[in-house]
Amino acid sequence: MEYDIDIDALRRDMKDYYGTAMFSGFPMAVMDLSKVERLSDQELVEVVQKNGVDLRKYIV
Repeated sequence: MEYDIDIDALRRDMKDYYGTAMFSGFPMAVMDLSKVERLSDQELVEVVQKNGVDLRKYIV
């Protein structure tokens, strides 16, 4: 089954997540943050799924 995902909200939340990690003692999170900014929409969904993010809250 295919769903429409609010990519803008997902990308924003992932940027917040990695940005917070970066300033909380995990400086290597800057690499993940820049990756999130460059990924296509489909690649972003795939990456966050692999990292265990629950996409149900992003379904529109």
